Amino acid sequence: MSKTPASKTTAPKAGAKVAKPVAAQAASAADAPEAEAPDSSVATLDAPVPRATASSTLTQNPRTAVKADPKLANAWKSKPGAELTDAEVLAMPDSEYMNDKQVEFFRAKLTQLKEDILSNAGETTEHLREDTSIVPDPADRATIEEEHALELRTRDRERKLLKKIMQSLTRLDSGEYGYCDETGEPIGLGRLIARPTATLSLEAQQRRELKQKMFGD
Repeated sequence: MSKTPASKTTAPKAGAKVAKPVAAQAASAADAPEAEAPDSSVATLDAPVPRATASSTLTQNPRTAVKADPKLANAWKSKPGAELTDAEVLAMPDSEYMNDKQVEFFRAKLTQLKEDILSNAGETTEHLREDTSIVPDPADRATIEEEHALELRTRDRERKLLKKIMQSLTRLDSGEYGYCDETGEPIGLGRLIARPTATLSLEAQQRRELKQKMFGD
């Protein structure tokens, strides 16, 4: 009598997924957390970044925007240097650095600064002539004296600035104004407009401040 061969049970291969019963699938589906939406920040980072347009470049670089204005760029040709505005000077071509118009412009700016300082000094002298002893309230008298002390400190700083202004006017006469004392390179119109008494370029000034911080005065 022939024996019927027993059915062989095939073992699952390593790494193969074994199908779960329907009930087990339903239970695991119920316990599984909901799928999260993709993170918008990640998508934003992966998205290609558009190139900067010409308008955004001009917004980021004010001097480039000033130079792009033809009215500003040509104003210096028809106006005296003393009447030029800061924007019109900045719009001048680099080849005209420290020409006669710019020398005249900075001379007028320095002269105006000198006159303002001298005017403030005259006002301080008048204020200090006021007799605080006639003020009956001690608190008011102390306030006036503190204001006088503050004004004197301000005038002392302006006195030092006045000395630098006179030196800058001398440098204008000698043709040294606008050039760095250490490197001889142009200081730059933007820095001179912001600080007309500057004698160092921004890089040289930063190096000097770093040395002072490391080694002292």
